[in-house]
Amino acid sequence: MAAAIDGTPTALPEDLFLDVDRSSAIPLYFQIATRIEQAIVDGRLAPGARLENEVTLGQRLNMSRPTIRRAMQELVNKGLLVRRRGIGTQVVHGPVTRKVELTSLYDDLDRGGQHPATNLLAHEIVPADDVVADRLSISAGEPVLHVRRLRLSDGVPLAVMENYLPEDYTDLTADALASRGLYQLLRGRGTQIRVAQQRIGARAATAEESRLLEIKRSGPVLTMDRTAYDTFGKAVEYGHHCYRPDNYAFEITLVNN
Repeated sequence: MAAAIDGTPTALPEDLFLDVDRSSAIPLYFQIATRIEQAIVDGRLAPGARLENEVTLGQRLNMSRPTIRRAMQELVNKGLLVRRRGIGTQVVHGPVTRKVELTSLYDDLDRGGQHPATNLLAHEIVPADDVVADRLSISAGEPVLHVRRLRLSDGVPLAVMENYLPEDYTDLTADALASRGLYQLLRGRGTQIRVAQQRIGARAATAEESRLLEIKRSGPVLTMDRTAYDTFGKAVEYGHHCYRPDNYAFEITLVNN
């Protein structure tokens, strides 16, 4: 069964749960979650599909709402489902696992077969404050391009990204930044990112970040601060980003020399 992705709620097929064993020691919520997960993995439930609500599913399966709710929460925790205000529960791709390397989130999503999109939150030329000036190795007060974006993957909010670029790049347009990745635009101008200093951490989300990422107020977010340099050693961008931890992870390979 191919799930609809036009926004109409998809009724989970009852034959998906025919082998659920109500007398088993395995909790019912876990059995339900396992079968929905398998349907997502094998493509019977497509990314973007909106699932029927917990009450309706519980009534059809003759199971309590708390059982169905816990099954759904298991899949939300795994990054396979997402709850969206005003929309309901939707299927998403598995969590984005991003190698820590010199790529952009837009490129990583695009290569992974997902569909990146951008909501441009800010696009302005501002004087560099002390922190930005230090990161970009310029004087405080020099004009820089300040860009703030909400990155989505298959319609699901994934990251809030804030970047500062030196004066050479203040002509990057809002339209270009809304439709393409930042590193993609830099490459198009002949700028090659050679090296970067990067710091990964975690903190509580601000009220605005919670709203944009559709997570609980003050919920945890992953963070990344990065200053990237071109082949001449010149800083070309400084950014600090935050990511939904249920749909995002960093992957690092360690080598013992």
